[in-house]
Amino acid sequence: MVEQSRWVTRTQEDPDHSTWYVERFRAKAAAGEDLAGEARFVDAMMPRSARILDAGCGPGRVGGALFELGHEVVGVDVDPVLIAAAEHDHPGPHWIVGDLAELDLAPHGADEPYDGVIAVGNVMPFLAPSTRRKVLAGLGHQLKPDGRLVVGFGAGRDYDVDDFFGDVAAVGLVVDLTLATWDLRPFDDRSDFLVAVVRRSTA
Repeated sequence: MVEQSRWVTRTQEDPDHSTWYVERFRAKAAAGEDLAGEARFVDAMMPRSARILDAGCGPGRVGGALFELGHEVVGVDVDPVLIAAAEHDHPGPHWIVGDLAELDLAPHGADEPYDGVIAVGNVMPFLAPSTRRKVLAGLGHQLKPDGRLVVGFGAGRDYDVDDFFGDVAAVGLVVDLTLATWDLRPFDDRSDFLVAVVRRSTA
C-alpha cells in the first residue's frame, strides 16, 4: 500500500474540496478565462492525432481541450468526483479513476504506449513525497521511445525544482527543456513556475 497523496488527504479533511475545485474552474470557463494554455503548448509538440495520457487529469480541462484538437486522450485521476466532472463536461476522452502511484492501465485497455504524457496543474507537488520517483518512473514507462513527458508546477508547494530534477535523473529520464510559463518564457533562478519537457534516456 503506497502513501496517500496530499490531494487525497485534503479531500478527506474537507469532503467538499473536490466539488469546490470543479465549480471553481467551471466559473472560470463561464467567465471566458483562457484555460487552454497548457493544451496549446502540448499540441504544438505532438504529432497530429497523438495518443496522450493526462496524468492527474482533474476535471478534464486540459485533456478535454487536447481531445477537441484531435488527439486521442486518456485521463487518470485518483479523485472520483473530478473524474465524474470530466465525464460530464468533456465527453470523448477515456477517463479513469486511478492512483498514479499504482498506475495500471491494462485493465482499462489503455496500456498502449503514448506519444505524450502530461502532468500539469501542480500534479507532482500533490503526490506524497515518497511516491514521486515511482510516479515519474511509471509515467516514463508509458511513453513511446521518442515520446515526451510534460510537467508543470509552481514554487512554494514543498517540492523544490532541484529535487524534481534529481528525481527525474534518478529514474532514468532526461530533462530536454525548461520554461517558466506555458507561453514559452525562459526559466531562471527567479522563476516561480516550472514547465519541464522530459524524455526517456537513450543511454
